[in-house]
Amino acid sequence: MNDFSDTPISISTQALERMPYYLQHLKQLQKEGVTIIASPAIAADLSLNEVQVRKDLAAVSTLKGKPKSGFIIPDLIYNMEDILGYHNVKDAVLVGAGYLGSALLSYKGFDSCGMHIVAAFDINDTIIGTEICGKKVLPVNKLSGICRRMNIHIGIIAVPEDQAQTVCDQLVAGGIMAIWNFAPIHLNTPETIMVKSENMAASLAILSKHLQEKIKQS
Repeated sequence: MNDFSDTPISISTQALERMPYYLQHLKQLQKEGVTIIASPAIAADLSLNEVQVRKDLAAVSTLKGKPKSGFIIPDLIYNMEDILGYHNVKDAVLVGAGYLGSALLSYKGFDSCGMHIVAAFDINDTIIGTEICGKKVLPVNKLSGICRRMNIHIGIIAVPEDQAQTVCDQLVAGGIMAIWNFAPIHLNTPETIMVKSENMAASLAILSKHLQEKIKQS
């Protein structure tokens, strides 16, 4: 299994994870009529380390700006979106149209991030054939064939833990190259498949541990 750690230019995974937060802030500034921003101002606005922000912006190598005197915001936005691949819309499928899957299908922000969910899949006969936020819910036994026929390369897994590996295998058989996994399980995949897992239990454990330590200190 691989994680999203390789990019065409030299930029760390941590910097990539910060880019969407920069983008959200820059777009808000743009709406307010701000046209130029310096890295110290971004750092102050987002409560980040100034050196870290300056390095992050320097990694966006196509930019012609001066970190301290300022970058032109529309250019900065464009280059960040380009590095993140937002300019190339990528079709995706989602497997598991329950509560979590339905929430993901209803999220409008994916389009602005360059991802378009074209269909959902499930094993529940009561929702197969229906639409959720304009997305058709199809039987999961058609998953591999539709992925191959439509040349889909991204699969989103939002099924229970005990079904996740089977779904993963079906996605791989359908030619999927990248998997966004919301099931709390390690997926076994070929080395060529990228997997990004969102483990909510692990995140909650980190928050709980932090809270426990703060309570002890108080």
